[in-house]
Amino acid sequence: MFSASLAKYTRQTCAHLSDTVSFFLPVIADSAKPVLSPSPQMNTAANALAAGQVVAYPTEAVWGLGCDPFNRHAIEALLALKSRSAHKGLILVAASIAQFDFLLWDADKTLRQKLAASWPGHTTWLVPHHQRVPGLVSGEHASIAIRVSAHSGVRALCHAFGGPIVSTSANPQGMAPARTAFMARKYFRESGVVFAPGVVGRQAKPSTIIDAQSGAVIR
Repeated sequence: MFSASLAKYTRQTCAHLSDTVSFFLPVIADSAKPVLSPSPQMNTAANALAAGQVVAYPTEAVWGLGCDPFNRHAIEALLALKSRSAHKGLILVAASIAQFDFLLWDADKTLRQKLAASWPGHTTWLVPHHQRVPGLVSGEHASIAIRVSAHSGVRALCHAFGGPIVSTSANPQGMAPARTAFMARKYFRESGVVFAPGVVGRQAKPSTIIDAQSGAVIR
């Protein structure tokens, strides 16, 4: 069971590792693309995440919905907003690979190099989660989808929050993904969703998803 105290510990650990992991694991540093300092509006969105709320934010291709992946109430609220089945699992996005060290600390060097070569970027990798994320995040799968985004707003939001966040398209199941803030607000304006600042990136399609173990391209 993932308690609020564990979620807080995980975020604090992620923040600490962001400062130290490049020393211990230089192969996974991504300092070539520094994270922008969060704006006051972005800090407001990050505070909403920490308070267990669902946040809408622009990503590389569409608007996304996110929440604290260790807050069961927040995940359940997000799934209800989308009418999405919990067994499907969710993607996690982060500001840096260091924020995923709770998943990757015991991964072999080859895997870390593979991830680092594609991040920050538009590639999502499936990696074993070893029961380190809640079942509502991983769904029925033994792996979890993770990405270090190249979108400056996504990275600023994760940086301000202090850890990875859930990422799923901001649309009810069966509806078209929202590519504008107007469409995202049209979908969720009555739902209490907090909106982060920013605009969608230039990618035309969702990220590529690759199984890190088999190399199979899932999407």
